[in-house]
Formats: sequence, structure tokens, C-alpha cells
Amino acid sequence: MSRIGKKPVEIPSGVKAEVKDSILAVEGPKGKLSMQLPSKVSCELKDNALLFTTNEQSKTASALHGTMRALARNMVMGVTSGFSKKLLIEGVGYKAQVQGKNLKLNVGFSHPVEYVIPEGIKIDASKQVEIAISGTDKTKVGQVAAEIRRICPPEPYKGKGIRYSDERIRRKVGKAVTK
Repeated sequence: MSRIGKKPVEIPSGVKAEVKDSILAVEGPKGKLSMQLPSKVSCELKDNALLFTTNEQSKTASALHGTMRALARNMVMGVTSGFSKKLLIEGVGYKAQVQGKNLKLNVGFSHPVEYVIPEGIKIDASKQVEIAISGTDKTKVGQVAAEIRRICPPEPYKGKGIRYSDERIRRKVGKAVTK
């Protein structure tokens, strides 16, 4: 059995969780999330905590046991406090703006790049060189941040591009000047 899967997921006050027909639904002050549980893992609500158990003894069931528990914990954290990622833009003339449901990026191309903001995600670009992405679903927040970064990833010589706030870019030295 998975060590992580054995730990119960505590449900804080103000959060409602319910398991019905192998669908786990969590509702809190920030929103509502739901997830389909695989047939190899079952979940039950006991004493304000979610307990996960495997229905069979196999390697995949053990892996799913820990994964489903971690996803449920992320759901509970998402509806209480939410998740956020921060991106930084480096480069002369590089900037970002939110226009309605679109994020407009000027990142060195001949035209501005428009990224459509998905449902359930908030993007704040009040500072033109910082993009703050927030939402209740951890995987969706991470996926949106990765898609925006993929538009113009940082290059190793000058560091121009879009990077995560905690990411370090390994710099390369340029050509050596001959005498």
C-alpha cells in the first residue's frame, strides 16, 4: 500500500466534501471541484476526513492510491486558499497586458501574441513584466503557466523570454573575441 495514500485528508471548516458513485466533489469558499475516482481506488468520508483504500493488491492500484489522495488534498487546498504561479518577462520592449478574456504578449515577434484565458483561471498583469496566474485547480494553473512560458522560453545567452519567478537560467558565455 502507498504510504501517502494511507494518510487521511482533513476537511477544514467551511468546506463540504461528498463521495457519490465514485465521484469526489469538494465545495468551499473559492469554488467547487470534482474528480472521477478510478475503479481500483475507493474513498469514504469519516469524521471530517477523506480516507482512501485500494480495491485490489497491485502495483498500479498502489500508485493510484497515493495519487488520488494527493489530488484530493490539492482539491481541498484549492477551494480554501487557491493556487498561484508567477511568471517574469525579461527583454527590452517585452510586456504583457490583459484585455478582456485575452492575454496580449509582446515578446519580440513581429506581431503581438494573444493567449485566450481559460475558464476558472485569473491572470493579473498589472506590472507589465509580471504575470500572476491564480485559480482553484492546481493542474490547470500549472498547465496555463507552462503554455504561456512556451510562447517565448528564456534563452541562455541574454536570458530574454518568459520564465517562472523561481526559475534560474543557466547562462552561456558568447563567442570569444579574437585578437
